[in-house]
Amino acid sequence: MKKILVLHTGGTIAMSADASGNVVPGAENPLDQYQSSFGADIQLETEDVFNLPSPHITPERMLALKQRIDKAAHEGVDGVVVTHGTDTLEETAYFLDLTLPNELAVVVTGAMRSANEIGSDGLHNLETAIQTASSPDAADKGVLVVMNDEIHSARYVTKTHTTNVATFRTPTFGPIGLVANHGVVFFESLLRSTVCPIQTVTDNVFLIKAYAGMGPELFEAIAQPSTHGVVIEALGAGNMPPATLPAIQKLLDMNIPVALVSRCFNGIAQDVYAYEGGGVQLKQMGVIFCQGLNGQKARIKLLVGVSAGMSADELARFVATANS
Repeated sequence: MKKILVLHTGGTIAMSADASGNVVPGAENPLDQYQSSFGADIQLETEDVFNLPSPHITPERMLALKQRIDKAAHEGVDGVVVTHGTDTLEETAYFLDLTLPNELAVVVTGAMRSANEIGSDGLHNLETAIQTASSPDAADKGVLVVMNDEIHSARYVTKTHTTNVATFRTPTFGPIGLVANHGVVFFESLLRSTVCPIQTVTDNVFLIKAYAGMGPELFEAIAQPSTHGVVIEALGAGNMPPATLPAIQKLLDMNIPVALVSRCFNGIAQDVYAYEGGGVQLKQMGVIFCQGLNGQKARIKLLVGVSAGMSADELARFVATANS
C-alpha cells in the first residue's frame, strides 16, 4: 500500500460557480468530499493548507508549503500531491523543485473548470496526480505537474491558454510522461538541479518585459537599495533597446543581479548579436543569460538563489543554466 499526502491550497479545482455564474471560493473545499477510488492500494491523507485563488499565492506561502512537504518526508509518506490554482501553479511547482530534496514524489495539479461546471476536470486531474505520485518511477523525476493526462517537469511547463483544459504545455521539449489506462508511463528523465533548502525568502525580485521603443523608466524606478534582483524578458535571442542600457548598467553598478531570458515562447536566450543593445554587449556588462526558462520561472530561480545567500559568482552559475 502506498501512502499519499494530498495538500489542498485552493484555486479553481476547489471552487464552484455561484448563482450568477461567477467562480468563487466557498467556505468549504469541495475536494474534501472526495472519495478515493483506489481501494486498498493507496491510503490518502488530506490537508487544507490554504484555500486561496492562485494570484494570492506568494513566495512566503510557497515556502510554507515546502516546509510542510519537508515534514511529510519524515512521516512515512510515499508521495505528495498538491492541488493549486493554475494562474501561478508553474511558479509554485518550480519553487518546490528548486528547494525540495529529491526524496519524495511530489506532483502538482489543478483544474480549468470549477467543481460544478459541465466537464469539470478537477477530480480526474486529482486522480491522475495521485496515480503519478504513487508510481515507483516518479520519485527521481523532480517535482511534476500532472494535468489532462500528461506529466510535465515543473522546470519547463507553462500555462499556454486562459481557459482550455489542455493549457499546460512544455514548449520545445514536450511532456515527460503520460497517465494511461494501464498506468503511469515515463518516457523521459530530467537532469537534476541544485537543491537550495532555504528557510526564508527574499522580497523585491522583479520581472520586466521588454518592448519596442522601451526607455529607461522602469529600470530607473526599481534602482533602489531595497531591490534584490531583476529578470528581464528580452527581445528575440536576448537583446534590448539601446535607451535601456544606462539604467541596466546602473542596476549592475549597485550590485543588483540582473538576469535575462527571451520573451519568445520557444528557444533560449543567447549572446548572438553584437550591435548596441545586443546580447553580446549585455553579457559583457554582466547580465546573466538564463537558458531554457521563461520569465516567471527565471524570477523564481533568481529569488531562490538570492534567498540562499549565494555569492555573485555562485548566483550567476546557478541562474545561467536550467539544469545547474
